[in-house]
Amino acid sequence: MTTPFLESAVEMTDIHVIKQHLIDPEICIRCNTCEATCPVQAITHDSMNYVVDADKCNFCMACISPCPTGSIDNWRTMPRVKAYSLEAQLGWDELPAELTPEEFAAEGVSAGALPDIEPVAPMLPAAVDGQTIFNSAQYGATLPPWSAAHGYTNLYGPKAAEKFIIATVTGNVRVTEIGAQAGSDYDTHHIVLDFGKMPFPVLEGQSIGIIPPGVDASGRPHHARQYSIASPRNGERPGYNNVSLTIKRVLEDHHGNPVRGAASNFMCDLQVGDTVEVIGPFGASFMMPNHPRSNIVMICTGTGSAPMRAMTEWRRRLRKSGKFEGGKLMLFFGARTQEELPYFGPLQTLPKDFIDINFAFSRTLGAPKRYVQDVMRERAADLALLLQDPNTCIYVCGLKSMEEGVVLALRDVAMQAGIDWDTVGTALKKEGRLQLETY
Repeated sequence: MTTPFLESAVEMTDIHVIKQHLIDPEICIRCNTCEATCPVQAITHDSMNYVVDADKCNFCMACISPCPTGSIDNWRTMPRVKAYSLEAQLGWDELPAELTPEEFAAEGVSAGALPDIEPVAPMLPAAVDGQTIFNSAQYGATLPPWSAAHGYTNLYGPKAAEKFIIATVTGNVRVTEIGAQAGSDYDTHHIVLDFGKMPFPVLEGQSIGIIPPGVDASGRPHHARQYSIASPRNGERPGYNNVSLTIKRVLEDHHGNPVRGAASNFMCDLQVGDTVEVIGPFGASFMMPNHPRSNIVMICTGTGSAPMRAMTEWRRRLRKSGKFEGGKLMLFFGARTQEELPYFGPLQTLPKDFIDINFAFSRTLGAPKRYVQDVMRERAADLALLLQDPNTCIYVCGLKSMEEGVVLALRDVAMQAGIDWDTVGTALKKEGRLQLETY
């Protein structure tokens, strides 16, 4: 699409000037949030970088707030004819400098030339082949709930005072069962990292980056991989400066081809006493409410359970200390089989009056496929009551493929109960009460 531009107020010129949207490759942790969020498919990536197509970007800003690192919020004023191509961006290790006045002049652009970058509302098709398009991402909040604690971000990283922080492994436990239907490819670990005396404040819902050792196939140092924190704010072990992660060993790519994930295999094979390089923390939106009477609905699959475990454990500790006033916890947790579901055993020990747990298994032999959205519809009556409560916050974490089904299920639950979904869905987003973190 074509974006209008304002020519120089100082000297008219026929050279269009744009403020090109770019992603900083030094800070980006390749989490795919921006590409998944972009409503006009302006963002793409290869094995190295995430990049923005200047011919497609309409400055709607939908990708800015969800980015956990801020790498997405970078701009360069450019003559349009000199806009950086996708090929150029894919080859970057760092952002280029701003053009100098002399470089602008060489392109026939006056020093006072200004770009017109009025944000444009995302343009999405209303229907395809007569079928209404449902855009689940439009309901995802970009701000945290009002009562959420403030999270620190980017304390360690390429452009911080400290490039990384060293953490020591103090625990590494497999948290998926070994069964007839589950082999090493469903090997998920609970890993505890200790930061000693170095400050590393994190909150439930935040994430960190792990830098794998060595280099990739092109001989460059590995990029950091993002993992959600699975422990509450006062540590995996209360009173210690540590965090836990839930990491699945990756042995194949998205197309089913054999590949060993550089970070996941490195992390799953760590021994107690080993050290790792960590950057972060990241994330300022996917935060749990601090209001003691708030209800939390958690919907996840696989290692998307990490932030849910953190929120649940913090609530459990508050309850034990007597500082909990009765907000409900409801969990919908999906996996292909019971053996593949992390923390299945420990979840069985949580009191029923503390958390309402619902499992969904899609590949159990001899049983019909059930996904989290199916179980949500089965619990429609209880979910409808929570949707009507302004103290309810909903968190969704897992593979991108689950997002649409989950939000559609919430819409169906509301409509079945006679609740106006447009009103509720808008309120959930505006008030930071529907958080979507899918990848």
